[in-house]
Amino acid sequence: MPKPPQKPSKSARPAAKSPSRPTSRPPVRPNSSPYQASSPYQARAGQAFRDQPEPWRRHQEEPEAEAPKPRKPAPLRAYPARFQVPETKAGAKAGSGREKSAQTTPSRVPAGKAGRPETARPARRAAMDPASKPAPAAKSAPARLDLPAPYAVASRRAGDNLRRGHLWVYATEIEQIELGGQPGKLAAPALIPVVDSRGILLGTALYSPASQIALRLVSRELVDGAQWLTLVAERLRAAIARRKPLLTADTNACRLVFSEADSLPGIIVDKYADIVVLQLLAKGLDSGEIRTICAEVLREELGSEHLTIWERPDPRIRELEGLSAPTAAPLYSATPDAPVASTIFRLNGLSFHFDVNSGQKTGAFLDQRENYAAAARWAEAKGATGKVLDVCTYQGGFALHLARVCREVTGVDASRASLEVAERNLAENRAALRAEVEWVEGDAFEVLRGWAEPKSGSEADRAWDLIVLDPPAFAKTKRAVEGALRGYKELNLRALRMLRVGGLLVTCSCSHHVTWGELEAVVADAAVDAHRRVTLLERRGAAQDHPVLLNLPESEYLKCLICEVD
Repeated sequence: MPKPPQKPSKSARPAAKSPSRPTSRPPVRPNSSPYQASSPYQARAGQAFRDQPEPWRRHQEEPEAEAPKPRKPAPLRAYPARFQVPETKAGAKAGSGREKSAQTTPSRVPAGKAGRPETARPARRAAMDPASKPAPAAKSAPARLDLPAPYAVASRRAGDNLRRGHLWVYATEIEQIELGGQPGKLAAPALIPVVDSRGILLGTALYSPASQIALRLVSRELVDGAQWLTLVAERLRAAIARRKPLLTADTNACRLVFSEADSLPGIIVDKYADIVVLQLLAKGLDSGEIRTICAEVLREELGSEHLTIWERPDPRIRELEGLSAPTAAPLYSATPDAPVASTIFRLNGLSFHFDVNSGQKTGAFLDQRENYAAAARWAEAKGATGKVLDVCTYQGGFALHLARVCREVTGVDASRASLEVAERNLAENRAALRAEVEWVEGDAFEVLRGWAEPKSGSEADRAWDLIVLDPPAFAKTKRAVEGALRGYKELNLRALRMLRVGGLLVTCSCSHHVTWGELEAVVADAAVDAHRRVTLLERRGAAQDHPVLLNLPESEYLKCLICEVD
């Protein structure tokens, strides 16, 4: 019986023509291919065609098929114990009728399995029973390192992140920690060496036992307390030197120190004219030595006759880190008998009131300084100088800058105290402003919803030239990102419905958990729902006194999009 034709293997070469099966057509000679080459590309294609075996030979080149391998019998199932017949002891009397029938009734043997011994089944079933298998050996705990305390062992993932330039180790990424304190002693060291699982030093970090960010790297080397104080003084001076060129007659306020971006994790220093505000945001910095060295360096570098240095902790961070309460007195004052707690500072040529004991963050939003000026430039360049709306205006930052080039400006905020400061700022700059400015107290979502809906708004309410959206941080954690994106979309959707054709939208987010892509996607989705065409004119971030550390994405938190709406 002839063998069926088989497919040729990839490695098999064309076999010679078999004389027993003559072909019905002659073979193609080398130079008689029907595909004649008229170009190098066709020559390659023709050569590839000639190299292929003729179709009438392919069935002769196929190798013989291998004999199929016999299939292994399927293993027996391990049935539950309630389906197994219990064995009876020799000489025991028959029990119930069901047991008697089980003993006397012959079992039905499937065809082809008559030769299988019955005595092997219980043993095989017992061997396959999961309960009879030995329990797997428990994983041994990682060996504890024998190093001088204190030290912290970072996980492999955290160690890789630190080697790539990141500066944080979360509490869940610490595999082992030895503080070296006496039993029952609650005080934790401020500085602690960080090693990997092999005991290789990764650096020295500030330790915060109650925080999710347990370790903040301050050096790649092993440093002690005295060396750390020296590093603090040196890095403070370097950070202030980088900001001094930004201080001019028109702008005498800026951020002097920006935490990890200036190699000073947990330290924030803002300057408002002759008042300097210090924030300590890590438990390892909560000491009198750190406060003293910061005050001394600031006094030496700034050298003002009216300088006053205050410490103002963030209430939320203070609770999370377990920081001590600050003193009511300033860290330094040129006039100890009457320390200055309020002043007027200059920002892009405008004057703003500042009070140490009021306001958010350290008192004002210095990170938007350059975006204030950019919004005014774009409004003038695009002719969007009619009606302007500043949503979440706070103390009138965007509103007052736009009032210099626009005819009518409205600021919306939910805080009456903030609007009172904004009114004082308006009065301070009245001579330099062109527009009539109005303040509206109310929730941003409700105000925009009322003005954007046709049933409650007029055509004038939907004819704004420029709208600024500068809400607070909606996503303070990763879990809150989904809800934050819904909030951003609703705000942008309402604003897009209110803008005239050719108007400008300035939308911001200060949540570092919300990425650039997510913010742009939110605006794009809102544009689809509003049936508007949105063109991105510029992407902006925080001012240059808030530098971004590329190896620490968390330092890039502020995002600002300037868009044109058609």
